Amino acid sequence: MGFLIDTCIWIDVERGDVSPSDVAMFTKNEPVYISPVILAELAFGAEIASDERIRQKRMAALDRLRKKPFIIIDEMTGEIFGRLAASLRKNGIDHKYRVQDLWIASQAIQNGLKLLTRNEKDFTDIPGLDLVIFSKRE
Repeated sequence: MGFLIDTCIWIDVERGDVSPSDVAMFTKNEPVYISPVILAELAFGAEIASDERIRQKRMAALDRLRKKPFIIIDEMTGEIFGRLAASLRKNGIDHKYRVQDLWIASQAIQNGLKLLTRNEKDFTDIPGLDLVIFSKRE
């Protein structure tokens, strides 16, 4: 088992809104993996930064994440994605604006990982996903 941590949490860590120890309260001693989709979202955010200092800070955070183990997208991930997208459509939900979230969910399901996010609404309707909602404990 282990965790896939959604992009929003990595952004919060990079900004200093969430500490690594806050995240560790959820992940405990379980391994944490990175998805190429999450890397792509974070790289996009770094590249579009209007301030060079912010860009450099984001790139440094991205470099730290590259040290974590990556999970791959393969033909099984694609099959799971297709089933999830079809399931949403059958329930009257358009998946077009949720492509990245579906890829992330597909990888978590395929690899038996929990998905840690604070964006509950993006994932609650995805069948078979072991979803853990991040809430900062005061």
